[in-house]
Amino acid sequence: MSTQRRPTLLARSWHVSTSRFGLIVVAVILVTALVSLLWTPFNPQQVEISDRWMPPGWPHLLGTDASGRDILSLLMAGARTTVLVAVGAGAVATVLGMTLAALGALTPRGIRESVAVLVDILIAFPVLIIAMMIAAVWGGSLWVVIWSVGIGFGVNIARVTRPELRRVLHSDFVLAARAVGLTPVQNLWRHLTPNVAPVFIVQLSWGMAVAVLAEAGLSYLGFGAPVTEPSWGLLLAELQSYLTVYPLAVLWPGLAITITVLGLNLLGDGLREASDPTLAHRRGVARAHVPEVVA
Repeated sequence: MSTQRRPTLLARSWHVSTSRFGLIVVAVILVTALVSLLWTPFNPQQVEISDRWMPPGWPHLLGTDASGRDILSLLMAGARTTVLVAVGAGAVATVLGMTLAALGALTPRGIRESVAVLVDILIAFPVLIIAMMIAAVWGGSLWVVIWSVGIGFGVNIARVTRPELRRVLHSDFVLAARAVGLTPVQNLWRHLTPNVAPVFIVQLSWGMAVAVLAEAGLSYLGFGAPVTEPSWGLLLAELQSYLTVYPLAVLWPGLAITITVLGLNLLGDGLREASDPTLAHRRGVARAHVPEVVA
């Protein structure tokens, strides 16, 4: 008897309309970032005064800026910064958020209450304010953005995930698993984590999207990536000074940031729906009850 393998989470999310666009956007950004490590149409930092403010065309497909640099090459190189910030902030937020959530749900009452108070205090500070305060002391860098956004949204993940962990912890199947001898770690891995995954995925994707916005905003204000690093936020800040001269050039970095953030949010929403069996069941029931139209 052959057993049919269950489709992976990404494969199931492809059939969710909201995440299909997000998967394509994220894949394009990742491929662009990897390709830019080996090749770009031009050197992103190459200055050619004779080519300044060239309109889109050949060989500069998206035109050039005030220094004659190729905008497409700058965007491709800036994708590396976007991926680094999104993945780095997501990793920090995951480790911190799940650790605080587990401490706030699975430990004795005194520790749980202390963690809850700590989370409530930390979540009161806006992420961008924390990042600017750290940058004022340590100087602007990508690591300031990664740690600031990661800590900010790690606390947010903990606040949202902790009540969900507590709810699942008192459900019948978890109590039954505990009765048959599963350790707390085994219970966490087998039962608690999969049931909390939909909530966690949405928060993580939102945090990664905000990390992209935070990096662009902080770089725009001079607190993010240094001028030697390619960044969509830095490019947007530089081109805005020439908005009246060549407004089309500002469109490209702004469009890249907007599409990336939208793609991450839609991907997170689709992954949540694909990973939540109750949503999948409701979707299947709704399709089953669609009335058939007879011509």
